[in-house]
Amino acid sequence: MKILSLLFFLISILYGGTQLKIATYNVEALFDLEKKGYKYKEYKPNSKSLWNKKNYNIKLNNISKVIKDIDADIIALQEVHSLQALKDLRLKLKQNGLYYKYFTIADKKDSAIKVALLSKIPFVYAKEINVTSTYKYRNILEVKFKVENQEFYLFNNHWKSKSGPESMRMVSAKALRDRIEKIGYDKNIILLGDFNSHYEENKLFIKNRKHNDTNGKTGINDILRTKYQIKNAKNTKYKKNSFYNLWYDTNLEERYSYIFKGEKEALDNILVSQSLLNNKGMSYKDNSIKNFSKDYLMYKGKYPYRWQVSKARVPKHKGKGYSDHLAVIATFIFN
Repeated sequence: MKILSLLFFLISILYGGTQLKIATYNVEALFDLEKKGYKYKEYKPNSKSLWNKKNYNIKLNNISKVIKDIDADIIALQEVHSLQALKDLRLKLKQNGLYYKYFTIADKKDSAIKVALLSKIPFVYAKEINVTSTYKYRNILEVKFKVENQEFYLFNNHWKSKSGPESMRMVSAKALRDRIEKIGYDKNIILLGDFNSHYEENKLFIKNRKHNDTNGKTGINDILRTKYQIKNAKNTKYKKNSFYNLWYDTNLEERYSYIFKGEKEALDNILVSQSLLNNKGMSYKDNSIKNFSKDYLMYKGKYPYRWQVSKARVPKHKGKGYSDHLAVIATFIFN
């Protein structure tokens, strides 16, 4: 143990302090096999859809392989059905050699899919931000950490899908902003997850009548104020009460986590407060943002290899695939 501690100490000096890898991953409908709780029809346990122990185990194995290969210190998950599903995934990871001692899920609201979190390090607290009382909006998970005397807040999001207009995503954005105003924009804050919003959503949706019911305003660009800093992290200028979208810190062709009809989109994002860009205390490591697009995750090298379910009148699980999203990863340094 003394030798390992010494090695860790030397590595920390070499790389300029402790490094923390944080990721976000939409695992695409990780449902359990319990009979209780609302489920999509194709995920009713042991039905004609073949959502059974065999296919559930394959899904757990496949998702755990991805998470193990990422090997993040903290990973935010979206589309986890229940605490049981999260525990089953955590156990599978442990069996495969990756142990996340700490975990939590936003399960106060009765929705089919929820946000959750796995962590190798302890957190100070975890709580939910209620996004209205209706079923349409998933709660946001707030988790506070303290590492090397540096406090930081992580907010795991899964906003309304593109089946709804931008006004529905604005509801989640405003709930998030209201909570941040109480904490203070000067704190170390990381917003991540599936925002169902491209990093330049304000440019993409402007002519889309189905989505643009907000006069050109978007939750991610206007409410969270990410549209003011569009250069790489080293060259971006300080903007008060704004968040910086880390996608701007990588090459244009690599800025995606989802592909729809052949078009790359960055629906999954990692946003940081201004204090994480000043290279003091805790800070974002330049050029570390990336999607996790290993060959085995890309179907025929073109699309994320999603979990395969037939499109027949009675959908059936094929026991193949991973997720329709790619994970997104960034590294942070404690100086």
